Amino acid sequence: MNKKILIVEDDPGLQSQMRWCFENTEVFVADDRESALSQLRRHEPQVVTLDLGLPPDPGGATEGFFLLQEILALAPLTKVIVVTGRDERENAVKAIGMGACDYYQKPLDAEILNFVVQRGFRLYELEKENRELTQNSANNRLKGIIASSPKMLELCRMVEKIAPADLTTLILGETGTGKEVLARAIHDLSPRANRSFSAINCAAIPENLLESELFGHEKGAFTGASQLKKGKVELADGGTLFLDEIGDMPLPLQAKMLRFLQERVIERVGGVKEIPVNVRVLCATHRDVQALIRDGSFREDLYYRISELTLNVPPLRERREDAVMIARSLINTFCHSMDKPGLILSDDAVKAVQTYEWPGNVRELINKVKRAVIMCDGKRISARDLDLEAQDTITLHDVLNLRQVREDAEKQAILNALQNTQFNMAKTSRLLGITRPTLYNLTDKYGIDTSSSSNKDEE
Repeated sequence: MNKKILIVEDDPGLQSQMRWCFENTEVFVADDRESALSQLRRHEPQVVTLDLGLPPDPGGATEGFFLLQEILALAPLTKVIVVTGRDERENAVKAIGMGACDYYQKPLDAEILNFVVQRGFRLYELEKENRELTQNSANNRLKGIIASSPKMLELCRMVEKIAPADLTTLILGETGTGKEVLARAIHDLSPRANRSFSAINCAAIPENLLESELFGHEKGAFTGASQLKKGKVELADGGTLFLDEIGDMPLPLQAKMLRFLQERVIERVGGVKEIPVNVRVLCATHRDVQALIRDGSFREDLYYRISELTLNVPPLRERREDAVMIARSLINTFCHSMDKPGLILSDDAVKAVQTYEWPGNVRELINKVKRAVIMCDGKRISARDLDLEAQDTITLHDVLNLRQVREDAEKQAILNALQNTQFNMAKTSRLLGITRPTLYNLTDKYGIDTSSSSNKDEE
């Protein structure tokens, strides 16, 4: 933040003394009401120090109070610190009641004045960050999801469309891409939002305990079952059940899950009574489900049951424009929790975030940003703080090499078009405004793999 302060003081001597009290701050001075309002409009300072005794009533406070009202009306976010004499405590209290953030009593003490003013700057900065976070939350209907890339925006639109429908949904994506966050967003936008969201990681629980965790057990069903226990499915009745890493579910349990999805009834372990359950099921996995089906470790009929609709979450390396946005949001969150306000990414950190491959996706980004907030000494987070390698600055040759720039842009445009049309070459050529032979020549030129376009050459 570029700090700017307006000193409203009609005593030239005090003006001169106060001007030199603040380091790394732009200082503006006004000696009456009219010039103060002019400076306020022109420079928009974050902090104003206001002497209440201004002409034409330097011995009173009337003119100062009028100016205080006008400042707060014109720039309500500005922090006003009133300057009073020793015997004017009553005026100071009145000014605070009108909206001033603090007061300072003469005679001038540079150290104390600087402390009060810096507190005003910090308050302004904290309130600004809070407004930005509130605005971002209001603009983003999907809680926890930050997106600007075309792929993620399209995914968000799909989530908004499917959330009201009770479709069993399969969410696919690499580890750390935020599949559970997406599942919670679906739940929060659904008619079941006020009911429970019950999540279970099928890969984190031993096989012999997973059935009991899912469906519950009766008292005495096995050694150690000293009392009846309801499972995750039953506890989610009326709400949403999220089965994370369903690709790791054991085959015997897959058969029972299939029956539940077909009949919407469960039996607790050791029980004989069928219990009807009304629940929406969301599933996720980082595994290649088709490969699991081929090798016999995942039931094909279960796959069709859980994938009435499938969402593919792209890895962070395929939506690099989101990485910096997510990093900045995380910085705001961690700065608030660690009481280290005002941290921003340096230029080399932004470049490093944009170019890093992020094998651990958003989960890895969270860890690196948290580390950076802790390790950062100044106000700017560097690539080194993020434990990333600083990228070389772009050279003049890179900027002026128009051929390379054009080829890079052309290749990226072709890749984007292919992905948007699911590698349908006919649709891609029309989308790009080129003939199909030209498209094949360009994909050969840039070494673009079009194997995904098999049997998609014709509509």
